[in-house]
Amino acid sequence: MTDQTAKADGVKERGLRWGLSGKLLVLTTLFVMIAEVLIYVPSIANFRLAWLNDRLAAAHTASLVLQPGTDRVPSEALVRQVLDSIGAKAVALKMGQQRHLLAVSEMPPMAHQEVDMRNVSAFEAITGAFVTLFLCKDTDFLRAVGPAPMGGDFVEIIIEEGPLRRAMLRFSVNILLLSLLISGITAALVYIALHYLMVRPMRRITANMMAFHADPENPARIIAPSRRRDEIGLAEGELAAMQRDLASMLHQKSRLAALGLAVSKINHDLRNLLASAQLFSEGLSSLPDPRVQRFAPKLMRSLERAIELCQSTLSYGRVQEPPPDRKPVMLDKLVEEVRETLGLQDVAQIGWIVEIERGMTVDADHDQLLRVLLNLTRNAAQALETRAPNDPLRDQIRILGRREGAVAIIEVSDTGPGFPPKAREHLFEAFQGSTRTGGTGLGLAIAAELVRAHGGEISLVESATGATFRLVIPDRAVELDAHRNARARA
Repeated sequence: MTDQTAKADGVKERGLRWGLSGKLLVLTTLFVMIAEVLIYVPSIANFRLAWLNDRLAAAHTASLVLQPGTDRVPSEALVRQVLDSIGAKAVALKMGQQRHLLAVSEMPPMAHQEVDMRNVSAFEAITGAFVTLFLCKDTDFLRAVGPAPMGGDFVEIIIEEGPLRRAMLRFSVNILLLSLLISGITAALVYIALHYLMVRPMRRITANMMAFHADPENPARIIAPSRRRDEIGLAEGELAAMQRDLASMLHQKSRLAALGLAVSKINHDLRNLLASAQLFSEGLSSLPDPRVQRFAPKLMRSLERAIELCQSTLSYGRVQEPPPDRKPVMLDKLVEEVRETLGLQDVAQIGWIVEIERGMTVDADHDQLLRVLLNLTRNAAQALETRAPNDPLRDQIRILGRREGAVAIIEVSDTGPGFPPKAREHLFEAFQGSTRTGGTGLGLAIAAELVRAHGGEISLVESATGATFRLVIPDRAVELDAHRNARARA
Protein backbone atom coordinates (compact mmCIF):
# COMPACT_ATOMS: atom_id res chain seq x y z
CA MET A 1 0.00 0.00 0.00
CA THR A 2 1.41 3.37 -1.03
CA ASP A 3 1.55 6.42 1.20
CA GLN A 4 -1.16 8.13 -0.85
CA THR A 5 -3.49 5.12 -0.52
CA ALA A 6 -2.86 4.89 3.20
CA LYS A 7 -3.53 8.60 3.59
CA ALA A 8 -6.77 8.28 1.63
CA ASP A 9 -7.91 5.33 3.73
CA GLY A 10 -7.14 7.27 6.90
CA VAL A 11 -9.22 10.19 5.71
CA LYS A 12 -12.09 7.88 4.80
CA GLU A 13 -11.99 6.18 8.20
CA ARG A 14 -12.08 9.52 10.00
CA GLY A 15 -14.93 10.60 7.75
CA LEU A 16 -16.91 7.48 8.67
CA ARG A 17 -16.40 8.08 12.38
CA TRP A 18 -17.19 11.77 12.42
CA GLY A 19 -17.87 13.08 8.96
CA LEU A 20 -19.95 15.87 7.57
CA SER A 21 -23.10 13.74 7.76
CA GLY A 22 -22.72 13.14 11.49
CA LYS A 23 -22.09 16.80 12.15
CA LEU A 24 -25.16 17.75 10.16
CA LEU A 25 -27.26 15.26 12.12
CA VAL A 26 -26.09 16.59 15.50
CA LEU A 27 -26.43 20.23 14.48
CA THR A 28 -29.90 19.70 13.05
CA THR A 29 -31.04 17.99 16.25
CA LEU A 30 -29.53 20.77 18.34
CA PHE A 31 -31.16 23.52 16.29
CA VAL A 32 -34.55 21.83 16.41
CA MET A 33 -34.26 21.49 20.19
CA ILE A 34 -33.37 25.18 20.47
CA ALA A 35 -36.46 26.01 18.39
CA GLU A 36 -38.55 23.77 20.65
CA VAL A 37 -37.21 25.56 23.72
CA LEU A 38 -38.27 28.87 22.22
CA ILE A 39 -41.71 27.38 21.61
CA TYR A 40 -41.85 25.82 25.09
CA VAL A 41 -41.44 29.10 26.98
CA PRO A 42 -44.72 30.70 25.82
CA SER A 43 -46.41 27.29 25.79
CA ILE A 44 -45.81 26.62 29.49
CA ALA A 45 -46.99 30.13 30.36
CA ASN A 46 -50.18 29.62 28.34
CA PHE A 47 -50.70 26.23 29.96
CA ARG A 48 -50.55 27.79 33.44
CA LEU A 49 -53.02 30.52 32.49
CA ALA A 50 -55.36 28.00 30.89
CA TRP A 51 -55.22 25.81 34.00
CA LEU A 52 -56.07 28.77 36.22
CA ASN A 53 -58.85 29.86 33.86
CA ASP A 54 -60.38 26.40 34.16
CA ARG A 55 -60.37 26.70 37.94
CA LEU A 56 -61.85 30.17 37.79
CA ALA A 57 -64.53 28.95 35.37
CA ALA A 58 -65.43 26.24 37.85
CA ALA A 59 -65.52 28.87 40.59
CA HIS A 60 -67.81 30.98 38.42
CA THR A 61 -70.21 28.09 38.17
CA ALA A 62 -70.01 27.36 41.89
CA SER A 63 -70.67 30.98 42.71
CA LEU A 64 -74.14 30.66 41.22
CA VAL A 65 -74.90 28.07 43.86
CA LEU A 66 -72.99 29.60 46.71
CA GLN A 67 -73.86 33.22 45.88
CA PRO A 68 -75.49 34.96 48.87
CA GLY A 69 -79.13 35.92 48.62
CA THR A 70 -80.39 32.48 47.49
CA ASP A 71 -83.34 30.97 49.36
CA ARG A 72 -81.45 27.86 50.38
CA VAL A 73 -78.29 28.06 52.43
CA PRO A 74 -75.73 25.50 51.19
CA SER A 75 -74.69 22.88 53.65
CA GLU A 76 -71.15 22.42 54.83
CA ALA A 77 -70.89 19.15 52.94
CA LEU A 78 -71.95 20.87 49.71
CA VAL A 79 -69.41 23.65 50.25
CA ARG A 80 -66.62 21.14 50.80
CA GLN A 81 -67.71 19.15 47.74
CA VAL A 82 -67.66 22.31 45.62
CA LEU A 83 -64.23 23.31 46.90
CA ASP A 84 -62.86 19.83 46.26
CA SER A 85 -64.16 19.86 42.69
CA ILE A 86 -62.53 23.21 42.09
CA GLY A 87 -59.36 22.27 43.96
CA ALA A 88 -59.50 25.49 45.92
CA LYS A 89 -59.23 26.35 49.57
CA ALA A 90 -61.50 29.37 49.34
CA VAL A 91 -63.77 31.12 46.87
CA ALA A 92 -64.70 34.80 47.18
CA LEU A 93 -66.92 37.12 45.16
CA LYS A 94 -66.94 40.89 45.07
CA MET A 95 -70.11 42.66 44.06
CA GLY A 96 -70.31 46.40 44.37
CA GLN A 97 -68.70 47.51 47.62
CA GLN A 98 -69.08 44.14 49.31
CA ARG A 99 -66.75 41.20 49.19
CA HIS A 100 -68.35 37.84 50.05
CA LEU A 101 -66.46 34.74 51.07
CA LEU A 102 -68.61 32.12 49.36
CA ALA A 103 -66.79 29.02 50.53
CA VAL A 104 -63.82 28.22 52.65
CA SER A 105 -62.49 24.92 53.91
CA GLU A 106 -60.47 26.51 56.65
CA MET A 107 -58.94 29.85 57.48
CA PRO A 108 -57.56 31.18 54.15
CA PRO A 109 -53.76 31.02 54.22
CA MET A 110 -51.44 33.73 52.97
CA ALA A 111 -50.89 33.48 49.20
CA HIS A 112 -47.29 33.33 47.94
CA GLN A 113 -48.31 34.38 44.39
CA GLU A 114 -51.12 36.44 42.99
CA VAL A 115 -52.39 36.29 39.40
CA ASP A 116 -54.96 38.73 38.09
CA MET A 117 -56.36 37.01 35.01
CA ARG A 118 -58.09 40.19 33.92
CA ASN A 119 -54.81 41.89 33.07
CA VAL A 120 -51.77 39.61 32.62
CA SER A 121 -48.85 40.69 30.45
CA ALA A 122 -46.76 38.18 28.50
CA PHE A 123 -43.71 38.83 30.66
CA GLU A 124 -45.69 38.33 33.87
CA ALA A 125 -47.17 35.11 32.51
CA ILE A 126 -43.72 33.70 31.60
CA THR A 127 -42.01 34.72 34.85
CA GLY A 128 -44.94 33.45 36.91
CA ALA A 129 -44.79 30.07 35.14
CA PHE A 130 -41.10 29.58 35.90
CA VAL A 131 -41.58 30.76 39.50
CA THR A 132 -44.23 28.06 39.92
CA LEU A 133 -41.96 25.44 38.34
CA PHE A 134 -38.68 26.13 40.09
CA LEU A 135 -39.20 28.40 43.14
CA CYS A 136 -42.52 27.39 44.69
CA LYS A 137 -43.22 24.40 46.93
CA ASP A 138 -46.19 22.09 46.72
CA THR A 139 -47.49 23.49 50.06
CA ASP A 140 -47.45 27.10 48.85
CA PHE A 141 -50.69 28.86 47.89
CA LEU A 142 -51.70 30.99 44.91
CA ARG A 143 -54.44 33.63 44.67
CA ALA A 144 -56.10 33.89 41.28
CA VAL A 145 -58.55 36.65 40.35
CA GLY A 146 -60.89 36.56 37.36
CA PRO A 147 -64.02 38.28 36.04
CA ALA A 148 -67.27 37.45 37.91
CA PRO A 149 -70.55 36.43 36.33
CA MET A 150 -73.93 37.96 36.96
CA GLY A 151 -72.56 41.50 37.16
CA GLY A 152 -69.98 40.89 39.87
CA ASP A 153 -66.67 42.71 39.98
CA PHE A 154 -64.42 39.65 40.23
CA VAL A 155 -64.12 36.15 41.57
CA GLU A 156 -61.05 35.03 43.40
CA ILE A 157 -59.83 31.64 44.50
CA ILE A 158 -57.01 30.42 46.65
CA ILE A 159 -55.45 27.15 45.56
CA GLU A 160 -52.39 25.09 46.39
CA GLU A 161 -49.38 25.32 44.06
CA GLY A 162 -48.80 21.55 44.17
CA PRO A 163 -51.48 20.41 41.69
CA LEU A 164 -50.63 23.26 39.30
CA ARG A 165 -46.91 22.49 39.52
CA ARG A 166 -47.44 18.76 38.90
CA ALA A 167 -49.67 19.51 35.91
CA MET A 168 -47.00 21.85 34.50
CA LEU A 169 -44.31 19.20 34.99
CA ARG A 170 -46.39 16.61 33.14
CA PHE A 171 -46.94 19.12 30.35
CA SER A 172 -43.19 19.84 30.22
CA VAL A 173 -42.34 16.13 30.00
CA ASN A 174 -44.85 15.70 27.17
CA ILE A 175 -43.40 18.70 25.36
CA LEU A 176 -39.88 17.27 25.83
CA LEU A 177 -40.84 13.87 24.43
CA LEU A 178 -42.69 15.48 21.55
CA SER A 179 -39.71 17.77 20.87
CA LEU A 180 -37.33 14.82 20.82
CA LEU A 181 -39.60 12.99 18.40
CA ILE A 182 -39.97 16.02 16.13
CA SER A 183 -36.26 16.81 16.25
CA GLY A 184 -35.38 13.20 15.51
CA ILE A 185 -37.71 13.02 12.52
CA THR A 186 -36.60 16.44 11.26
CA ALA A 187 -32.93 15.64 11.72
CA ALA A 188 -33.35 12.33 9.91
CA LEU A 189 -35.11 13.99 6.97
CA VAL A 190 -32.55 16.79 6.81
CA TYR A 191 -29.74 14.26 7.13
CA ILE A 192 -31.07 12.14 4.27
CA ALA A 193 -31.69 15.16 2.06
CA LEU A 194 -28.29 16.75 2.70
CA HIS A 195 -26.53 13.41 2.44
CA TYR A 196 -27.78 12.87 -1.10
CA LEU A 197 -27.68 16.51 -2.16
CA MET A 198 -24.35 17.58 -0.65
CA VAL A 199 -22.41 14.98 1.31
CA ARG A 200 -22.23 12.31 -1.37
CA PRO A 201 -21.21 14.79 -4.12
CA MET A 202 -18.62 16.33 -1.78
CA ARG A 203 -17.21 12.88 -1.01
CA ARG A 204 -17.03 12.21 -4.74
CA ILE A 205 -15.22 15.49 -5.35
CA THR A 206 -12.84 14.85 -2.44
CA ALA A 207 -12.06 11.31 -3.61
CA ASN A 208 -11.41 12.60 -7.13
CA MET A 209 -9.10 15.34 -5.85
CA MET A 210 -7.09 12.78 -3.89
CA ALA A 211 -6.91 10.44 -6.89
CA PHE A 212 -5.88 13.30 -9.18
CA HIS A 213 -3.22 14.36 -6.66
CA ALA A 214 -1.75 10.86 -6.81
CA ASP A 215 -1.47 10.90 -10.63
CA PRO A 216 -2.19 14.35 -12.12
CA GLU A 217 -1.01 13.44 -15.62
CA ASN A 218 -3.52 10.59 -15.99
CA PRO A 219 -6.52 11.83 -18.04
CA ALA A 220 -8.70 9.17 -16.43
CA ARG A 221 -8.31 10.94 -13.07
CA ILE A 222 -10.09 14.10 -14.33
CA ILE A 223 -13.54 14.35 -12.77
CA ALA A 224 -16.56 13.90 -15.01
CA PRO A 225 -18.97 16.74 -14.12
CA SER A 226 -22.53 15.74 -13.34
CA ARG A 227 -25.58 17.34 -14.93
CA ARG A 228 -26.44 19.32 -11.83
CA ARG A 229 -26.96 23.03 -12.37
CA ASP A 230 -26.50 24.18 -8.79
CA GLU A 231 -23.35 25.17 -6.91
CA ILE A 232 -22.16 21.55 -6.70
CA GLY A 233 -22.43 21.17 -10.47
CA LEU A 234 -20.60 24.47 -10.97
CA ALA A 235 -17.83 23.33 -8.60
CA GLU A 236 -17.50 20.03 -10.50
CA GLY A 237 -17.26 21.86 -13.82
CA GLU A 238 -14.64 24.30 -12.54
CA LEU A 239 -12.66 21.47 -10.94
CA ALA A 240 -12.70 19.52 -14.21
CA ALA A 241 -11.49 22.60 -16.13
CA MET A 242 -8.74 23.24 -13.58
CA GLN A 243 -7.63 19.60 -13.71
CA ARG A 244 -7.52 19.64 -17.51
CA ASP A 245 -5.45 22.84 -17.51
CA LEU A 246 -3.11 21.45 -14.88
CA ALA A 247 -2.71 18.15 -16.74
CA SER A 248 -1.99 20.03 -19.96
CA MET A 249 0.55 22.21 -18.18
CA LEU A 250 2.27 19.21 -16.65
CA HIS A 251 2.32 17.51 -20.05
CA GLN A 252 3.89 20.62 -21.54
CA LYS A 253 6.49 20.72 -18.77
CA SER A 254 7.27 17.07 -19.41
CA ARG A 255 7.79 17.78 -23.10
CA LEU A 256 10.04 20.69 -22.25
CA ALA A 257 12.04 18.50 -19.87
CA ALA A 258 12.36 15.83 -22.55
CA LEU A 259 13.37 18.50 -25.07
CA GLY A 260 16.01 19.84 -22.70
CA LEU A 261 17.38 16.36 -22.11
CA ALA A 262 17.55 15.68 -25.85
CA VAL A 263 19.26 19.00 -26.51
CA SER A 264 21.80 18.40 -23.78
CA LYS A 265 22.71 15.09 -25.43
CA ILE A 266 23.20 16.45 -28.95
CA ASN A 267 24.58 19.85 -27.97
CA HIS A 268 28.17 18.67 -27.57
CA ASP A 269 28.36 16.84 -30.93
CA LEU A 270 26.51 19.59 -32.78
CA ARG A 271 28.88 22.23 -31.43
CA ASN A 272 31.86 20.21 -32.69
CA LEU A 273 30.24 19.83 -36.12
CA LEU A 274 29.59 23.56 -36.34
CA ALA A 275 33.17 24.28 -35.31
CA SER A 276 34.37 22.04 -38.14
CA ALA A 277 32.05 23.80 -40.57
CA GLN A 278 33.45 27.11 -39.40
CA LEU A 279 36.98 25.94 -40.24
CA PHE A 280 35.86 24.88 -43.71
CA SER A 281 34.17 28.22 -44.29
CA GLU A 282 37.38 30.00 -43.34
CA GLY A 283 39.11 27.97 -46.03
CA LEU A 284 36.46 28.90 -48.55
CA SER A 285 36.94 32.60 -47.84
CA SER A 286 40.43 32.40 -49.39
CA LEU A 287 39.04 31.37 -52.80
CA PRO A 288 39.04 34.15 -55.44
CA ASP A 289 35.53 33.38 -56.70
CA PRO A 290 33.41 36.62 -56.35
CA ARG A 291 30.31 34.73 -55.27
CA VAL A 292 32.30 32.91 -52.60
CA GLN A 293 33.76 36.20 -51.42
CA ARG A 294 30.24 37.60 -51.23
CA PHE A 295 28.63 34.79 -49.21
CA ALA A 296 31.56 33.57 -47.12
CA PRO A 297 31.38 36.41 -44.51
CA LYS A 298 27.65 35.87 -44.13
CA LEU A 299 28.17 32.14 -43.74
CA MET A 300 30.81 32.83 -41.10
CA ARG A 301 28.46 35.07 -39.11
CA SER A 302 25.67 32.50 -39.35
CA LEU A 303 27.95 29.77 -38.04
CA GLU A 304 29.17 31.99 -35.22
CA ARG A 305 25.58 32.65 -34.13
CA ALA A 306 24.79 28.94 -34.35
CA ILE A 307 27.76 28.08 -32.15
CA GLU A 308 26.70 30.68 -29.59
CA LEU A 309 23.21 29.21 -29.53
CA CYS A 310 24.62 25.73 -29.01
CA GLN A 311 26.75 26.92 -26.14
CA SER A 312 23.66 28.23 -24.39
CA THR A 313 21.54 25.18 -25.52
CA LEU A 314 18.06 25.88 -26.78
CA SER A 315 17.17 29.51 -26.09
CA TYR A 316 13.62 28.75 -24.94
CA GLY A 317 14.83 26.09 -22.51
CA ARG A 318 16.97 28.57 -20.65
CA VAL A 319 15.72 30.30 -17.55
CA GLN A 320 15.82 33.65 -19.35
CA GLU A 321 17.42 35.36 -22.33
CA PRO A 322 20.45 37.55 -21.70
CA PRO A 323 19.65 41.27 -21.48
CA PRO A 324 19.63 42.82 -24.94
CA ASP A 325 22.74 44.76 -25.95
CA ARG A 326 20.85 47.63 -27.54
CA LYS A 327 22.38 49.76 -30.27
CA PRO A 328 20.93 51.63 -33.26
CA VAL A 329 20.26 49.02 -35.98
CA MET A 330 19.56 49.93 -39.61
CA LEU A 331 16.31 48.11 -40.26
CA ASP A 332 16.61 47.83 -44.05
CA LYS A 333 20.02 46.13 -43.81
CA LEU A 334 18.72 43.81 -41.10
CA VAL A 335 15.73 42.82 -43.26
CA GLU A 336 18.02 42.11 -46.21
CA GLU A 337 20.13 39.90 -43.94
CA VAL A 338 16.98 38.04 -42.94
CA ARG A 339 16.10 37.45 -46.59
CA GLU A 340 19.56 36.16 -47.41
CA THR A 341 19.57 33.89 -44.35
CA LEU A 342 16.26 32.36 -45.42
CA GLY A 343 17.49 32.06 -49.02
CA LEU A 344 14.46 33.84 -50.40
CA GLN A 345 16.47 36.03 -52.77
CA ASP A 346 16.83 33.02 -55.09
CA VAL A 347 13.20 31.89 -54.77
CA ALA A 348 11.02 33.46 -57.42
CA GLN A 349 7.81 31.77 -56.30
CA ILE A 350 7.37 33.90 -53.13
CA GLY A 351 7.16 37.66 -53.37
CA TRP A 352 9.26 39.77 -50.97
CA ILE A 353 8.03 43.33 -50.39
CA VAL A 354 9.82 45.79 -48.10
CA GLU A 355 8.34 49.18 -47.18
CA ILE A 356 10.64 50.82 -44.61
CA GLU A 357 11.13 54.51 -43.97
CA ARG A 358 14.39 55.79 -45.38
CA GLY A 359 17.23 55.59 -42.86
CA MET A 360 15.00 54.06 -40.15
CA THR A 361 16.89 52.69 -37.13
CA VAL A 362 15.68 50.54 -34.26
CA ASP A 363 17.15 50.77 -30.78
CA ALA A 364 17.59 47.03 -30.28
CA ASP A 365 19.97 44.11 -29.94
CA HIS A 366 21.01 43.22 -33.49
CA ASP A 367 21.14 39.46 -33.02
CA GLN A 368 17.95 39.24 -30.98
CA LEU A 369 15.95 41.36 -33.42
CA LEU A 370 17.37 39.24 -36.27
CA ARG A 371 16.10 36.10 -34.50
CA VAL A 372 12.66 37.65 -34.07
CA LEU A 373 12.33 38.55 -37.75
CA LEU A 374 13.78 35.19 -38.81
CA ASN A 375 11.19 33.31 -36.79
CA LEU A 376 8.30 35.40 -38.12
CA THR A 377 9.39 35.32 -41.78
CA ARG A 378 10.28 31.60 -41.62
CA ASN A 379 6.79 30.85 -40.31
CA ALA A 380 5.32 32.98 -43.10
CA ALA A 381 7.39 31.21 -45.76
CA GLN A 382 6.38 27.78 -44.43
CA ALA A 383 2.71 28.82 -44.44
CA LEU A 384 2.99 29.96 -48.07
CA GLU A 385 4.86 26.81 -49.15
CA THR A 386 1.81 24.74 -48.20
CA ARG A 387 0.05 26.20 -51.25
CA ALA A 388 2.72 25.12 -53.75
CA PRO A 389 3.13 25.78 -56.58
CA ASN A 390 3.47 29.38 -55.46
CA ASP A 391 2.73 32.56 -57.36
CA PRO A 392 4.74 35.69 -56.39
CA LEU A 393 1.73 37.89 -57.17
CA ARG A 394 -0.45 35.89 -54.75
CA ASP A 395 2.03 34.50 -52.21
CA GLN A 396 3.92 37.38 -50.64
CA ILE A 397 5.79 38.32 -47.49
CA ARG A 398 5.59 42.00 -46.64
CA ILE A 399 7.73 43.87 -44.08
CA LEU A 400 6.78 47.42 -43.12
CA GLY A 401 8.70 49.74 -40.84
CA ARG A 402 7.95 53.20 -39.51
CA ARG A 403 8.60 55.35 -36.49
CA GLU A 404 6.07 57.07 -34.29
CA GLY A 405 8.08 59.39 -32.08
CA ALA A 406 10.36 57.30 -29.88
CA VAL A 407 8.69 54.02 -30.91
CA ALA A 408 9.68 51.76 -33.79
CA ILE A 409 6.83 49.79 -35.38
CA ILE A 410 7.56 46.78 -37.57
CA GLU A 411 4.89 44.68 -39.28
CA VAL A 412 5.53 41.27 -40.82
CA SER A 413 2.62 39.97 -42.87
CA ASP A 414 1.92 37.24 -45.37
CA THR A 415 -0.92 36.26 -47.68
CA GLY A 416 -1.11 32.71 -46.37
CA PRO A 417 -4.04 30.84 -44.79
CA GLY A 418 -3.72 32.65 -41.44
CA PHE A 419 -4.34 31.16 -37.99
CA PRO A 420 -7.43 29.17 -36.95
CA PRO A 421 -9.30 30.36 -33.81
CA LYS A 422 -7.93 27.48 -31.71
CA ALA A 423 -4.32 28.47 -32.46
CA ARG A 424 -5.04 32.15 -31.70
CA GLU A 425 -5.95 31.31 -28.10
CA HIS A 426 -2.41 30.07 -27.33
CA LEU A 427 -0.49 31.89 -30.04
CA PHE A 428 2.67 32.79 -28.10
CA GLU A 429 2.82 29.65 -25.94
CA ALA A 430 5.30 26.88 -26.67
CA PHE A 431 3.77 23.69 -28.12
CA GLN A 432 0.38 25.43 -28.27
CA GLY A 433 0.25 27.93 -31.13
CA SER A 434 1.58 25.91 -34.06
CA THR A 435 -0.69 25.22 -37.04
CA ARG A 436 1.82 23.15 -39.02
CA THR A 437 2.00 19.39 -38.64
CA GLY A 438 5.09 18.61 -36.59
CA GLY A 439 5.51 22.23 -35.52
CA THR A 440 6.27 23.12 -31.92
CA GLY A 441 5.22 26.76 -31.78
CA LEU A 442 8.60 27.68 -30.26
CA GLY A 443 9.31 30.31 -32.92
CA LEU A 444 6.52 32.63 -31.80
CA ALA A 445 7.23 31.94 -28.13
CA ILE A 446 10.90 32.91 -28.57
CA ALA A 447 9.97 36.01 -30.60
CA ALA A 448 7.53 37.17 -27.93
CA GLU A 449 10.13 36.66 -25.19
CA LEU A 450 12.79 38.65 -27.05
CA VAL A 451 10.41 41.52 -27.88
CA ARG A 452 9.28 41.77 -24.25
CA ALA A 453 12.92 41.86 -23.17
CA HIS A 454 13.18 45.11 -25.16
CA GLY A 455 10.16 46.49 -23.30
CA GLY A 456 8.03 46.11 -26.41
CA GLU A 457 4.92 44.26 -27.51
CA ILE A 458 4.09 41.72 -30.19
CA SER A 459 0.54 41.06 -31.36
CA LEU A 460 -1.42 39.46 -34.15
CA VAL A 461 -3.26 42.13 -36.13
CA GLU A 462 -6.58 41.36 -37.74
CA SER A 463 -6.25 41.35 -41.52
CA ALA A 464 -8.39 40.35 -44.48
CA THR A 465 -5.95 37.66 -45.63
CA GLY A 466 -3.04 35.81 -44.08
CA ALA A 467 -1.42 36.82 -40.82
CA THR A 468 0.11 40.12 -39.73
CA PHE A 469 2.35 40.47 -36.69
CA ARG A 470 3.06 43.92 -35.29
CA LEU A 471 6.21 44.63 -33.25
CA VAL A 472 6.28 47.75 -31.11
CA ILE A 473 9.77 48.48 -29.75
CA PRO A 474 10.28 51.70 -27.79
CA ASP A 475 13.65 53.47 -27.62
CA ARG A 476 15.54 53.43 -24.39
CA ALA A 477 15.07 56.35 -22.03
CA VAL A 478 18.15 58.59 -22.32
CA GLU A 479 19.32 60.69 -19.40
CA LEU A 480 19.69 64.31 -20.51
CA ASP A 481 23.04 64.90 -18.77
CA ALA A 482 24.57 61.74 -20.23
CA HIS A 483 23.32 62.69 -23.68
CA ARG A 484 24.83 66.17 -23.42
CA ASN A 485 28.19 64.81 -22.23
CA ALA A 486 28.26 62.34 -25.12
CA ARG A 487 27.56 65.12 -27.61
CA ALA A 488 30.20 67.30 -26.04
CA ARG A 489 32.82 64.55 -26.32
CA ALA A 490 31.85 64.01 -29.92
